[in-house]
Amino acid sequence: MSNNEGIQPEEVKPASQEPILPGTVGVLKELGQTVVPSGEPDIFCMTIIGQIEGHFVLPPHNKTTKYEHIIPQLVAAEQNKNIKGLLIILNTVGGDVEAGLAIAEMIASLSKPTVTVVIGGGHSIGVPIAVASSYSIIAESATMTIHPIRMNGLVIGVPQTFEYMERMQERMVRFVTSHSRISEQQFKDLMFKTGELNRDIGTAVGGSDAVKYGLMDEVGGIGAALSHLNTMIAGMSASNVSGELMQGGLTQ
Repeated sequence: MSNNEGIQPEEVKPASQEPILPGTVGVLKELGQTVVPSGEPDIFCMTIIGQIEGHFVLPPHNKTTKYEHIIPQLVAAEQNKNIKGLLIILNTVGGDVEAGLAIAEMIASLSKPTVTVVIGGGHSIGVPIAVASSYSIIAESATMTIHPIRMNGLVIGVPQTFEYMERMQERMVRFVTSHSRISEQQFKDLMFKTGELNRDIGTAVGGSDAVKYGLMDEVGGIGAALSHLNTMIAGMSASNVSGELMQGGLTQ
């Protein structure tokens, strides 16, 4: 009789295993964030991908970014003294208008430097999120679709419904034009352009055109984003040091 008889395959364990950090798998699965195993990074990376989910839960086969996940992360990043800046990676098809504007307002109100990189696409309500940062970068192959606000499902055909949609659209236009270099007239011209998109209204703006129109600041990628972010962090640190010296004065 063999000594190995009765041992099940699942009972055989490897001699050594890599340590699993607590919460790493859950954070990666739920929020798309990775935990750095060593050191304390001073830049927080946040990803906004897929469709932005608002007050209604989207079907499970949709890849979504839930605004109830993003907002607490922004608050935590603002409160954490070890985090000096935020890098936001954006690749979205759009989604809920109010949820997208809420995320954009949160990013714009942060006191720490922020840089957004648009890769793939920053469509629809992703445009306000893209321009909400201190500095916005778009990949050369990325696009941004600008179109009027649209509603799905049952729509009550009364004048108040269309007035509400028009007010929501004005909110988005004001936010984009106040956080970028594009004029309101230019943005509306792109929004109401006919003959380009499959619904015959709106414009798909490429990377270099987005910079030309004044929507984005630069065509580039992660390297340029980190360079600008580190420069802004260094400038803020230098201004804080000089402010402390001016306030306290020199010892005699």
